[in-house]
Amino acid sequence: MNLSDLKREFLEYLEIEKGRSLHTVSNYDHYLTRFLEHVKVEDPKKVTESMVRDYRLWLNRQPGTRSGRQTETLKRKTQNYYLIALRAFLKYLRKRGIESLSPERIELAKVGERSLDLISPAELERLMNGPDTATEQGLRDKAMLELLFSTGLRVSELCALSIEDVDLSRDEFSVRGKGDKVRVVFLSESAKHAIREYLKARKDMNDAMFIQYGKGAGSKKSGSLDLRLSPRSVQRTIKRYATIAGITRKVTPHVIRHSFATDLLSNGADLRSVQALLGHANIATTQVYTHVTDSHLREVHKKFHSKSRK
Repeated sequence: MNLSDLKREFLEYLEIEKGRSLHTVSNYDHYLTRFLEHVKVEDPKKVTESMVRDYRLWLNRQPGTRSGRQTETLKRKTQNYYLIALRAFLKYLRKRGIESLSPERIELAKVGERSLDLISPAELERLMNGPDTATEQGLRDKAMLELLFSTGLRVSELCALSIEDVDLSRDEFSVRGKGDKVRVVFLSESAKHAIREYLKARKDMNDAMFIQYGKGAGSKKSGSLDLRLSPRSVQRTIKRYATIAGITRKVTPHVIRHSFATDLLSNGADLRSVQALLGHANIATTQVYTHVTDSHLREVHKKFHSKSRK
């Protein structure tokens, strides 16, 4: 079989057997298509290390974007997405007994330590108090913000929630996250109150937890009105409240997720528990938060630094 046919079978394998989302499958399709277009070979046996090296040079010279502006080169983290897709494809070929380049020959580019976009507790409080709860839309936004901070949900997880998913008689509910993994998240009293007030004000029969309002809300899909809020709408809403709160840095749903994690660690939660609450598969992903919450290091610095200076 040629590489194009094998790519198609690999994408089907990701979707059906591995249970990857359509968005993930689409990304893998994009990354692998770029590789096949670059190397211009169809025989799996003809994929060589020198081809991959040439492809990496080409990737490294592609223009990228940062904060909406074009940059000279593609970020190394983005380059790694292309390489991860290629490595997964080669592993699939080996599993099928198809001779090609060994996936172990694909090394990822070294990237700098990830930095966190954080807001202060005072800024977070102003953000949470931004919605006008005299309106149904304001009640929705208040419930949305409180739920994000109480649970650390990803924006996609938030938008996928239905009313029946959240039992307000309990302090917890299950959410299906990345890789179709289920985890338990917990509701604060303020989050429960905000959700209860929002649902009490709703007069529609839609099963989505968070719905659109305003002109042009909803679109015809499968013969019914689709009112479920989209991740992009949530991002725009939070950006608007950040502006109202006078926060100059960029605020996204993921920044609130960061605030959730750092709040727990700052108050003494252990890293493994925070990993479980965030739904991180690897604890190394959670460790990015530790350097901003290590009060012990702050106390060491305060106690021992510059004692000889007057």
